[in-house]
Amino acid sequence: MTKKTNKILIYIFWGLFATPFVVIISLLFLVQAEVFGKLPTFEELESPKTNIASDLISDNGTLLGQYYVHNRSFVDYIDLSPNIVNALISTEDSRFETHSGIDFLGLARVAVKTVALGGNQGGGSTISQQLAKNLFPRNTSSQDGKIKRTFKLVISKLKEWVTAVKLESNYTKEEIIVMYLNIVEYGSNSYGIKSAAQTFFNKLPSEVTIEEAATLVGVVNAPTRYSPVRNPNNSLKRRNTVIRRMHANGKITKEMSDSICAIPITLKYKQITHNDGVATYFRSMIQRYMTANEPKRNNFYLRWDYEQEKKLWDTDPLYGWCNKNKKSDGTPYNIYRDGLRIYTTLNSKMQQYAEEAVTDHLRYEIQPSFDAEVKVKGTIFADLTPEERTQLIWNTIKGTDRYYHLPAKVKKNKDAVLAEFNRPVKMKVFAYGYAGGKDTVLTAYDSILYSKSILRASFVAMNPINGEVKAYVGGNNFRYFKYDMVKYGKRQVGSTIKPFIYTFAIDHLGLNPCTPVPNSPVTVDGWTPKEDGNPKQVGEIRPLWWGLAKSRNNFSAWIIRQSNYKAMADLIYKLGVRSFIDPVPSMCLGPSDITLYEMVGAYSTFVNMGVHIRPSFITKIEDRHGNIISSFTSPSNDAISESSAYSILSILQKVASTAGTGARLRWKYNFRNEMGGKTGTTNNGSDGWFIGITPKLVAGGWVGGENPSIHPERELSGSKSALPIFAKFMQKVHADKSLGISPKDKFRRPAGYQTLDCPDLLNTEGAKDVDIIEEAENEDKEDFFQ
Repeated sequence: MTKKTNKILIYIFWGLFATPFVVIISLLFLVQAEVFGKLPTFEELESPKTNIASDLISDNGTLLGQYYVHNRSFVDYIDLSPNIVNALISTEDSRFETHSGIDFLGLARVAVKTVALGGNQGGGSTISQQLAKNLFPRNTSSQDGKIKRTFKLVISKLKEWVTAVKLESNYTKEEIIVMYLNIVEYGSNSYGIKSAAQTFFNKLPSEVTIEEAATLVGVVNAPTRYSPVRNPNNSLKRRNTVIRRMHANGKITKEMSDSICAIPITLKYKQITHNDGVATYFRSMIQRYMTANEPKRNNFYLRWDYEQEKKLWDTDPLYGWCNKNKKSDGTPYNIYRDGLRIYTTLNSKMQQYAEEAVTDHLRYEIQPSFDAEVKVKGTIFADLTPEERTQLIWNTIKGTDRYYHLPAKVKKNKDAVLAEFNRPVKMKVFAYGYAGGKDTVLTAYDSILYSKSILRASFVAMNPINGEVKAYVGGNNFRYFKYDMVKYGKRQVGSTIKPFIYTFAIDHLGLNPCTPVPNSPVTVDGWTPKEDGNPKQVGEIRPLWWGLAKSRNNFSAWIIRQSNYKAMADLIYKLGVRSFIDPVPSMCLGPSDITLYEMVGAYSTFVNMGVHIRPSFITKIEDRHGNIISSFTSPSNDAISESSAYSILSILQKVASTAGTGARLRWKYNFRNEMGGKTGTTNNGSDGWFIGITPKLVAGGWVGGENPSIHPERELSGSKSALPIFAKFMQKVHADKSLGISPKDKFRRPAGYQTLDCPDLLNTEGAKDVDIIEEAENEDKEDFFQ
């Protein structure tokens, strides 16, 4: 072979050797010049667009829940356990501390393996490159041919190189570690190390052990294949691989590696969903409230409701906050993506006590009694004919998802629909004692009846002085019964409206708690209200307070006969009720549909010395960086005079004494402190209410069926159905000294207020008959609205 030939071969060799490098360098130059598409800008690197969960935080710092598309929360480097950092670097990028975004030694290793073993051996990507890939995903299509896909893959890889170098030049190593751990997916709907640690181990990232850190880092490689929940054997092998790499990288000793590899994976797994956790109804309400759109008239049946919502939109900055406020780029805030920190007024301890009080009372007292009655009479309905029952169930069927997804030809045939709904299927149903629901086999038709047979309840508590809502239970179980009966469910309020009627008598008519009133039937515009149990009304003179304490309908009618109905309705609005009140005589017995939220807010006016303050839920909102975007205060208005408010307050305390319908608070629950309230029961016991007042908390409960026709046929008064929820809640609150709410608390009293000490019987005429009546009365019995 001649020298010339050798020279040519040498040129060819070096040409072939250099060609890949020239091609790569040329492609890198073209990528940097954005010939193959845009690269991330500096601004995008500074603020990458990732879906970050918004946190809902209680007033005592507890995380109540999150709103997310991806369940991701950010943490800082100081919040990470060194175990996580060591496991990540040892497994994914052992030379992370020394390279500048691209690990050329790692690439050479991969290249040699690929040539020696054939095929693509993978690996070689640094943490910075993987971060670039996750922040700015590759744009490849499975529809492309092999050559085109390969070319796109090469270009994407080069873009990641360039982006990785940019990341390294703009961020510290610690910041890159944090960004990576916050961005990657861990499976089970967990994105970011904070969500993953909470989901799999119920821990903060700062608390995880070496073996737990290795498990989490190992999952990242393939979240499904290495899931400790779905594939525990694969996960254990992968975790041990991470442990051995930690040893090889000098992060742990050989003895530690061997002992840890022998430890099984122990999980405290709980996948976080919008249906589970604490304060689920509250979380849903806040989401609905903050993301509301400006009200449109055609979305409301009644003009009154539209006007109230429009007024709320105009005066409450929290209502529709996400649509009223814009980010720096001009787009509205997104509660599911923007990583907001929403600080609420809710107290996590009071919330727990409220949820326990509702569940325990329904589970052990109300529901068993109703189930026994249903078993005897054979139906859950009390006031409907068979035809009405059939129609109600049919209307329910047409509102279900199952009906919605039926083929159109099936929907046209009612018999075909019923046949489908009478086909047994496996399902989960709500049942007390089964956290995620009870597995059973039922027809869809029977499941509807079963669901309707579960009696519902709601409860809300607020601070009457500043308006802050402290506990909020919208129903039994958010997973199965999503309708919120605190803020959105309206039912007839019965006798709980009567304190408003007496407020008008004292504040507008100039009466006082001792004003004499004849205990006689009263007719107003041809209407004569009845009393439950038809007690004798022999005309004896009673003080005004007695009528409210005993919840007598004739006393309310006596007041309204002297009143302007429209003026009385206007006063109720000033006290905080927003629902429409029909200004007719019967309004004094509570036929109006009003929310529990409104009633508790209105009762708070009496404790707050006549000043109504709008109930509030949120104190402030921060962005993902901790900057305060908005803060909130509750508006207030002078509704009634201080003396009128205290007069009603004093009467409401008598309701809870041995003289009133709330006496159960004393003789059964042993409350001896300053406390008051009012029971309420609507027609046939369809709705049971109790609103309770204390110096630092006003709270109310409601109990009833999904439909007013679903209720016990024997009396289930507010004092028996709703009052116990309040009582059990307050027992727990008083027992928790950290809450600062004590039985020794006193109601605020206006300066110079003169207490009127009047007996319950103002004359002796007919006293003998009255005494007989009173002895026969059950002081715990509640009137129904007639």
